[in-house]
Amino acid sequence: PETVAAMLATASTGAVWSSCSPDFGEQGVLDRFGQIEPVVFIVPDGYWYNGKAIEVGDKIAAVAAKLVTVRKILIVDYLGTSTDVAATIEKATALDEALSSFDAKPVTFERLPFAHPLYILFSSGTTGIPKCIVHSAGGTLIQHVKEERLHAGLLDGDRFFYFTTCGWMMWNWLVSGLASGATLLLYDGSPFYPDGNVLFDFADAEKMTYFGTSAKFIDSVRKAGLRPINTHDLSSVRTISSTGSPLSPEDFRFVYDGIKKDVHLASISGGTDIVSCFVLGVPIEPVWIGEIQGPGLGLAVDVWDDDGQPLRQGKGELVCTKAFPAMPIGFWNDPEGKKYHAAYFERFDNVWCHGDFAEWTAHGGLIIHGRSDATLNPGGVRIGTAEIYNQVEQMPEILEALCIGQDFDNDVRVVLFVRLAAGVQLDAELEKRIRAKIRSGASPRHVPAKIVAVADIPRTKSGKITELAVRDMVHGRPVKNKEALANPEALELFRDLPELAD
Repeated sequence: PETVAAMLATASTGAVWSSCSPDFGEQGVLDRFGQIEPVVFIVPDGYWYNGKAIEVGDKIAAVAAKLVTVRKILIVDYLGTSTDVAATIEKATALDEALSSFDAKPVTFERLPFAHPLYILFSSGTTGIPKCIVHSAGGTLIQHVKEERLHAGLLDGDRFFYFTTCGWMMWNWLVSGLASGATLLLYDGSPFYPDGNVLFDFADAEKMTYFGTSAKFIDSVRKAGLRPINTHDLSSVRTISSTGSPLSPEDFRFVYDGIKKDVHLASISGGTDIVSCFVLGVPIEPVWIGEIQGPGLGLAVDVWDDDGQPLRQGKGELVCTKAFPAMPIGFWNDPEGKKYHAAYFERFDNVWCHGDFAEWTAHGGLIIHGRSDATLNPGGVRIGTAEIYNQVEQMPEILEALCIGQDFDNDVRVVLFVRLAAGVQLDAELEKRIRAKIRSGASPRHVPAKIVAVADIPRTKSGKITELAVRDMVHGRPVKNKEALANPEALELFRDLPELAD
């Protein structure tokens, strides 16, 4: 709650707020905050994960020494050591001590222009130094209120939850629920400690009305064999929302079969780039398996082919053809807007395109097939990686999958990496079944040339698998900014693999 309070206090003065998760390494923090030159640095004395207290005092000291613009460091007392940590760091004070001489009083918000900057958010940084994306107060708020009230059905008095860290845009989205009179439910720690039921325990105990999480979490719950529909009272939950990656058809079914039957399942997609959604739930329309229900109200969303022509059928680039309030007002330290233009408007003139590979459905909804920069192109045929994941991750033997295109013999071949369940071996029989599953569920073109078992798959801090980083590692190219990964050591599993030599 201190993070939410600090953000609101920052906004009330007209200052700009930026945050990242305390589990980032020293370089990951500096890659972000070093670019924006903060003057106040608010940090906890540590955090909890998997039941363990993680101290960060040494990391705070190392980071603070290199953030030369910082004038004040406030240490939030989370592990009970804030005073001790503050004593070891120049310019640092425990938050409780800093506030002790002040009396509480009503907050007065400065009146500022609609487009006044409110947030700086960061791209994942897996392809280089993170982009510093500046969002306005007015554009962010009007977009979030539209999405949360009209698309999410949020009501005054609702109990609103999204599983997120403060380093993911869903934290900013969650906080905006206050504008609709919702009570925010905040959770810190692993969603699987002490077991995979902890978030459902939370929903049951707090009478949650909106349960937001990631597609990966839903998939993990299904594969763990959990069935909250039989073990928890989720009668208060009206909406279950999923984002972070495409939700597979199998997981759509699981939500209704294994979590709750009478619920609005809203798969949503947008990004840090717009701190909101392009496509999301529509509570007055049917939910179709494997589909996102429709575009956001007021957004000129479409799917275009490579020549900039609208596609009524088939896969192409997700675009937005008209301006909208949640567009960033710019990138930090990009005064002429060159980086901003290159990021979103270089592909199609004066049309927003940030790299989602998408397809319209017969119901007016959309399917996101993954990132277009990770799209596979064997024999010149574009294939979305999510189409392959949707097939193989239905198999109980496979916990997780990652697919890349490997340059080979003057073409590109599809390589599928799989993380297997405990005790499972990738033998010829399993490979045969994987290929058959992909061939029957997707198409013969989707069948990988190579299938390789790996012990782990690298992912970002928000849980997204990193296809581009793996692709670079497989091709012997340097992987930029490994600090952006939650498990950078997993990249080494993909270096010089003999299975890919022929």
